[in-house]
Amino acid sequence: MISVQEQPERRGTVSVRIRTLGAFWGIAGVAVVLVYAAFGLATYAADAVTAGLAPLEWLLLVVNCVFMAWVEGYRGFQLRFSPRVAARALHVYEHPTLVRLWFAPLFCAGYFGATARLKRNVWIGTALIVLAVLLFNRVPQPWRGILDAGVVVGLGWGTVSLLIAAWATWRQRRALVAAEVPAMAGL
Repeated sequence: MISVQEQPERRGTVSVRIRTLGAFWGIAGVAVVLVYAAFGLATYAADAVTAGLAPLEWLLLVVNCVFMAWVEGYRGFQLRFSPRVAARALHVYEHPTLVRLWFAPLFCAGYFGATARLKRNVWIGTALIVLAVLLFNRVPQPWRGILDAGVVVGLGWGTVSLLIAAWATWRQRRALVAAEVPAMAGL
């Protein structure tokens, strides 16, 4: 068996502890945003359910939750967003800069230090989420609660898939997907 000794850190390098905290901050920051949004929307979903739903409304609630679990939770988060956030957190660990460490959640989400395609998709996705929030705020109960219940399911799935992807990436010290960081990303 070959043993590998780690080289002592040189002056000017970022310590393992700081790099680990930066990667953790990236994952935790994104997870907190997802959980905060889920809990905020869950109150509207709970209000709709506790007020009582007609059979058709129950059917739409179930269909919407299944649909959002598939589209938002599985396809959006589990297959795309979560593994990429975990890969970018690993990139923060392996290639730390002051900006990446301080703003790790934004870096991990892809708002900066990303390929043009990823940045465009992240900003368009953010704009669409803001638009959906503005539109959902105008929808009366129980329909808003029915819509929000599906989003809560998707966000919950997304949070769990993010934590699993982060754990798998960290354990293997290998990204599950590309981090989508351009070759000359200085930040």
